[in-house]
Amino acid sequence: MTGMRRQPEPEYMDDAREAEVYALADFGEVNEAFAARLAEHWAACGGGTQAPARAVDLGTGPGDIPVRVVRRMPAWQVTAVDASAAMIAFARTAAGEAGLGDRIRPVLADAKGTGLPAGAFDVVFSNSILHHINEPGALWAEVRRLARPGALVFFRDLARPDSRAAARAIVARYAGGEPELLQDEYYRSLLASYTVEEVRVQLDGAGLGAVRVAMATDRHLDIWGPAP
Repeated sequence: MTGMRRQPEPEYMDDAREAEVYALADFGEVNEAFAARLAEHWAACGGGTQAPARAVDLGTGPGDIPVRVVRRMPAWQVTAVDASAAMIAFARTAAGEAGLGDRIRPVLADAKGTGLPAGAFDVVFSNSILHHINEPGALWAEVRRLARPGALVFFRDLARPDSRAAARAIVARYAGGEPELLQDEYYRSLLASYTVEEVRVQLDGAGLGAVRVAMATDRHLDIWGPAP
């Protein structure tokens, strides 16, 4: 168990300057790693790169990940959800510039209550939304509602370090060359993150007992498995 208590942060980024700094930051390596891991989980479920699927990305941010995902799985249709109007604007631009406007549909909505049809998705995925959520039970309830039975669930998020000093070290190592605003945002996100043990409790409470959670890197945890 971590010795540092979670420090909540705002659930979405609607400040135009913060959104722009985040959108312009180079997350290419980690985003590509996420898309690759999602493709691996899809293959493990029997899906090929040409297999069609209806997918939803919760907390899409500037929309870089859906673009990378659809380039790998060109038969997918992705609904890209974010509660930030600024981020949805970036996501719409990203999809259009990639020539994928017919495959990626940005939607302005809260991930805890999207208003999208129940049981409509074969894949529910997200990168780095969980640490923003202060009522994780509501998020997992929405994940379960959106997913068809047996749908693939795949989330990757930050894991809370044991101390503030450890969080500072992670920021220095992985974002030391980024603007100060982004470094501060990263630090706050680490403090707001959950531990593997906390996520396990969340999943069990939401009836997602078949979904697994484990550390993926020194700063990320992965959540994956079939929806009930």
